[in-house]
Amino acid sequence: MFPVIGVVGGGQLARMMAPEALNLGFELRILAEGPDVSAARSVADAPVGDYKDLATLREFARGVDVLTFDHEHVPNEHLQALIAEGVNVQPRPAALIHAQDKLVMRAAIEKLGLPNPAWAAVETVEELVAFGEKIGWPIVLKTPRGGYDGKGVRMIDDADEARAAADWFGNGALLAEDKVAFTRELSALVARTPSGDSKAWDVVHTIQVDGVCDEVIAPAQDISPEVAHTAEAAALKIANAFGVTGVMAAELFETPGVGVGFVINELAMRPHNTGHWTMNGSITSQFEQHLRAVLDLPLGATDALAEITVMKNYLGGENQDLYSAFRAALAAEPRVKVHAYGKSVRPGRKIGHVNVVSEPGESAESLRARANTVASLIRDGVPATTAASTEGQA
Repeated sequence: MFPVIGVVGGGQLARMMAPEALNLGFELRILAEGPDVSAARSVADAPVGDYKDLATLREFARGVDVLTFDHEHVPNEHLQALIAEGVNVQPRPAALIHAQDKLVMRAAIEKLGLPNPAWAAVETVEELVAFGEKIGWPIVLKTPRGGYDGKGVRMIDDADEARAAADWFGNGALLAEDKVAFTRELSALVARTPSGDSKAWDVVHTIQVDGVCDEVIAPAQDISPEVAHTAEAAALKIANAFGVTGVMAAELFETPGVGVGFVINELAMRPHNTGHWTMNGSITSQFEQHLRAVLDLPLGATDALAEITVMKNYLGGENQDLYSAFRAALAAEPRVKVHAYGKSVRPGRKIGHVNVVSEPGESAESLRARANTVASLIRDGVPATTAASTEGQA
């Protein structure tokens, strides 16, 4: 009897778990937000339901061997109730809360002695101004819950801007942080099983555009071995201390010459955009590893398959007919792997990514150019002259 894995949430992360489950013989069930979400057409069993409703979660969990997640937004108290009823929830809510609530995360990271930016919980504009005056402007204001891809984040340059953020207050404490002076963003991706087996992938360089991950270079180039090792060790320490199960990403700000060389920005306890490169660049992808981990199976090797791998997201643009550009995109760069999420196109929406692995001696910049060529062709559509030229080559 092969296990049944229930995934709450029908986004692209659940969609990309499906082929890995199929390869391993597992049955994947998806609790979808609607009939047209990304993962709904990738599995046979994808009931539509509200993940914020305990009765819906209880019904969905009936008959699954383990319940896991495409996102971190399921109410923690519902997960506690399911566990009390005997449901195998992975990761456990006691770990998941550190990805759900940034104030909880900051306090826990501080307790572990790991590098945090200066931070404070603030409930009033006056407390926000006092924090900025104490550590120096600029600062960052964040909603503790629900923010992602730059949402729920506000830059505050001075006391006047702090007072202008009064409309953010009134619903509990907010997180105020020092605006870290960093050179680039990094991500340390790890996986852990309930029995404590853990593995890490290479630390990667992530490039953000308007708060959204745009590119990933794996491994991070020109990073000191000491910083890479310390970042990897920090992510593993967090995963073990919090009892994380499955994949966890620790997003980092690199700060050369300051402290250990980085500070921790945020955590995600699920497969993560910064780990999509593993689908083509690692022996074990983050999606296979997540399924192994939540079932407490031995973890797969995380060795890289090439010297460098580049991942490039493509967001929605003017081109509504993505497939019409595939012929030109695939012909332009046959070594680039395209991953489409099956989403309707909206400007700025993540609708897919591409991966490309290096040939011997190839530079990261060359890979980035190749990945961008394919992503741009798909996102923007193919001019008639390009399409005609490609047809002629076919």
